[in-house]
Amino acid sequence: MAMMGGGSLSIVEYLGGDGGYRCGYCKNDSGNFSHGMWAHSLTVQDYQDLIDRGWRRSGKYVYKPTMNQTCCPQYTVRCQALHFQPSKSHKKVLKKMLKFLIKGEHSKADIEVDPVESHIKEADGCSFSFKNLPIRSQSELLPLGTDPTEEEEMRDEMNVKEVDSKNSELCNEKLNIGSSKPLQIGHVTPKPGRGPDLNKPPCRKAKVIRKEQKLQKKLQGQTKPISLESESRSLTSQNCCPKTNQPKSIEDFIFATLPPEALHQIEVRLVPLSFEDPQFSSSFTQSATLFAKYQMTIHKDTPLECDEDQFTRFLCDSPLEQDDNVTMIYWKIYCTVAAPSSEKTHWFKNLFTGTKPAPEGQYRPSDLLCPETYTWIPLEQCLPTLEHSKYSRLNQDLKIVDEGMVKELDQVQVLHKRSVMPYRMYRRNRKGPSDEETVQQYAALVGQACSERMLLFRS
Repeated sequence: MAMMGGGSLSIVEYLGGDGGYRCGYCKNDSGNFSHGMWAHSLTVQDYQDLIDRGWRRSGKYVYKPTMNQTCCPQYTVRCQALHFQPSKSHKKVLKKMLKFLIKGEHSKADIEVDPVESHIKEADGCSFSFKNLPIRSQSELLPLGTDPTEEEEMRDEMNVKEVDSKNSELCNEKLNIGSSKPLQIGHVTPKPGRGPDLNKPPCRKAKVIRKEQKLQKKLQGQTKPISLESESRSLTSQNCCPKTNQPKSIEDFIFATLPPEALHQIEVRLVPLSFEDPQFSSSFTQSATLFAKYQMTIHKDTPLECDEDQFTRFLCDSPLEQDDNVTMIYWKIYCTVAAPSSEKTHWFKNLFTGTKPAPEGQYRPSDLLCPETYTWIPLEQCLPTLEHSKYSRLNQDLKIVDEGMVKELDQVQVLHKRSVMPYRMYRRNRKGPSDEETVQQYAALVGQACSERMLLFRS
């Protein structure tokens, strides 16, 4: 037997979990099934390996949903952060953020838009909806310009548009002979099928306007004047040529240089999760208020369910090593996120199947963890399967098995009476009923690697 040393070790107390209890998502009173353990201490490596087997934590309570039984299966999502590709909705949010930092402005629509709903719209990889087009006859599908009558009508409309104000006044005088009030020429509504309202300026796409502005800047730097005709040819050639510019990355938005006249500045600080730290203590109330606002808005919690005690239990209490407990504080925009620094290259989130896809699933590229083989499968390959069944073995290769399954139960490490020993020795010296079934269940859930490193507390 070996006595506990001063090294960093994970110490867990397995609590089992065969009975159902209330689900925090669908509010089913007894539909939530999971197995859990209390982590007295936890190394970053052990926590990483537990995540890779479907475990997650709430404070010091670490739990693993029973995926094939629970009412709301929680699939672990791994976003490849180093290859993250922002969507259109993400870029819109970043642009609005930069606008706020620079000008301090935000429209009413920006406040009312639900960010979760904006990401849900892109669940299928697109952010627009198709409209049902009316059924047209074959004659209506001819190319434009083939109907001479249509050409004459369009020409007449152009002639109407070119009437100057002098002719309009003359026409007004002729039509109002003997009348004291002049004829008012108001908004003319075009007849159905006659095209757009020619009394209004034509609609222009934003990208065309940007191209013209870019060209105008180039023209300002040149001494030789360029005719409008050559400018038009240049725009036409730009539209015809294939695009060679690359889309902006997330870094282009985040690290954009703010002008000196910007009304706000953003500052990111890494603050230890410790009440002994003055920065953490000074920002605690502000962070707890934001946590409560998020929980009540997104999860519909009551104020008692997300008070400061719940905030401390859920985000502040942590079994991880002290150096790996940090909270990111974004000053000026008041947004707090708790994250262990072990997750350097991946974001780990939960994807809940149901009527609404989780916003975490909109971060690409992402993978889902197969609940049976514990292998990562691209998100796009999993979604069709999950649309038909809320639980599924995501890895369709039936030859693939769980490589981390327990092979040697005797090698499970046990902490008993402040002494570390393998399970075979603990079992030989144990008095009372056998607990081999419980230990077998624990080892199967955490895997062979974690069972040989973490210390399973036994009384």
